[in-house]
Amino acid sequence: MRNITAVVSVLALVCGLVSCTPKPVSAEPVAEDFLTAMSERDQEALAELVDSPTAAQGVIDDTFDGLQAESVTVTMGESTVRENIATVDYTLDWQLPRDRSLTYDSSMTLTQVDEQWTVRWQPTLLHPGLGANQHLELRSVPATKASVISSDGAEILQPGVSYRVLIDRDAIEDVRPVAASVAAAINAAHDRDETIATVDAAELAEQLDRVEGTYSVAMVNSTEGPAVLEALSGVDGVVVNEEAAMVSVDSGFAPDIMSRVEALVDEELDGANGWRVATVNQHGAFIDDVEFHAATPAPAVQVSLDYDIQRAAQEAVDLQADAQAMLVAIRPSTGQVLAVAQTEEADAEGDLALTGQYPPGSVFKIITAAAGIEDEGLTTDSIVGCPGSMNIYGRQVVNYNGFSLGNVPLEQAFAASCNTTFADISTQLAPGELADTAKQFGLGIDFAIPGLNTTTGSVPEGKTPLERTESGYGQGLNLASPFGLALVAATAANGQTPVPVLIEGHDTEVSEQTTAPDPGVISQVQQMMRSVVTSGTARGMAAGGEIYGKTGEAEIADGSHAWFAGYRDDDIAFATLVVLGGGSETSVAITDRFFTNLDTIRAESGQI
Repeated sequence: MRNITAVVSVLALVCGLVSCTPKPVSAEPVAEDFLTAMSERDQEALAELVDSPTAAQGVIDDTFDGLQAESVTVTMGESTVRENIATVDYTLDWQLPRDRSLTYDSSMTLTQVDEQWTVRWQPTLLHPGLGANQHLELRSVPATKASVISSDGAEILQPGVSYRVLIDRDAIEDVRPVAASVAAAINAAHDRDETIATVDAAELAEQLDRVEGTYSVAMVNSTEGPAVLEALSGVDGVVVNEEAAMVSVDSGFAPDIMSRVEALVDEELDGANGWRVATVNQHGAFIDDVEFHAATPAPAVQVSLDYDIQRAAQEAVDLQADAQAMLVAIRPSTGQVLAVAQTEEADAEGDLALTGQYPPGSVFKIITAAAGIEDEGLTTDSIVGCPGSMNIYGRQVVNYNGFSLGNVPLEQAFAASCNTTFADISTQLAPGELADTAKQFGLGIDFAIPGLNTTTGSVPEGKTPLERTESGYGQGLNLASPFGLALVAATAANGQTPVPVLIEGHDTEVSEQTTAPDPGVISQVQQMMRSVVTSGTARGMAAGGEIYGKTGEAEIADGSHAWFAGYRDDDIAFATLVVLGGGSETSVAITDRFFTNLDTIRAESGQI
């Protein structure tokens, strides 16, 4: 017995010397179970692992929901143990919507009681930056909406607000008094700002009788919106909402065109939103960023309209405010549409400057002269007849007031605008030659320009001598818009027809490709157009710079249209029309004022 006892004692001593004492319980399995339960939002498992399961579950749920988290991946790091306290490091990698992620390191503390480890709950377990009653949220960082600018850098449309007038049809029984109140408020705004469309009370009442739910009546700009809101604040069933919108810096600046531009480029102005992950309190109030990705603003969208040129053109046509007067300006070197100006009388009939079709009168002699030089071998020095009248195949062609120059150089006949001369030249052309030359100058070509509806015009083939006779001086079946003749003038200035464009980055589609006029033809046409201004029918203009042009008076049953088309040497081509304006001096005067206005504006801004 003594020997057995001695062996046991020796064995105990040996076990003590070689660490036979049982190892302490590891904290890592509990930490791992906690992280798994947290990533899976497992409430039952959390209740067994953490000392404050209710608080933990609340913050975990709020953070998952606030981050809109799709999942979270946890990677265990190092752990340390000091007596009954353990610290475990780990990395959280959150997968967020739209392929975004949030990755960071954190740690937890565990305590051991009776060999059982428990996670000590703190908000920092979810993120080191979280405090009491806080969680994480994913939030958008909106991009500032870009502006629309003119080709000379002026801001035309900018981010702002508009006011939408709504009627809740289900909240009213009698629509008539409501329609009357809404119409009165909006029409009062129109009286102060004519860019706001009017509302007919009776028509609105009829529309309301046919609808259910909420009916949108109108959008009112930021200037008049508050007044409309106040006027309708006591009307049952009417709501006026403030909405983000692009607003015009100058409401009178080509409003119809800018409205179409806004609709086309709206999405291009948005830019790319950024995002942030923020710590917030239980009420969602922002505390601090833990991750921030700035928005990427979109670049400004540029339109070809030139702010100064458009203003100068509008002021000029308004000299004939009681008539349908209009002016289109184009940059010959680029095709940029610089200005489209109309009086209100013209506006009432639509986009007349761009699509209206009128006989071009003697402005068309630019085309006839080019065809005569190209196809008949004429030059500016060629001697041509300019009798006061001429009977050509039964068509009695007469010069203005019957003037006669006799036999003169072609340049002089052009400057004086001899109908008889150009009727004779055109008659001698082969069928189709005049129409082909017109297309070389852009007239008769269709251009699909994003943001603009345009029609250049049309020239008949001229199968019969009579058709060719009348076409030669812009009568008969010849038709053109101011836009079309501005392109003709731009071609004369540039040597080939520029492709017209309104919005940068939005390409224009051309219906057919044509060859450019011969450079020799162009130089002679330019010479003749200059003579019109220096010694011909447009002499005496006061505007500065070298102006080249051709006047026209197109006769119709009710009178005559006044035309003037050409270009100035600062890369501006133009066409001016006054419908039933009589003699061409009316359009020449408007054009003269246009360039004078522009020079004054530029001088005041230091551009000249």
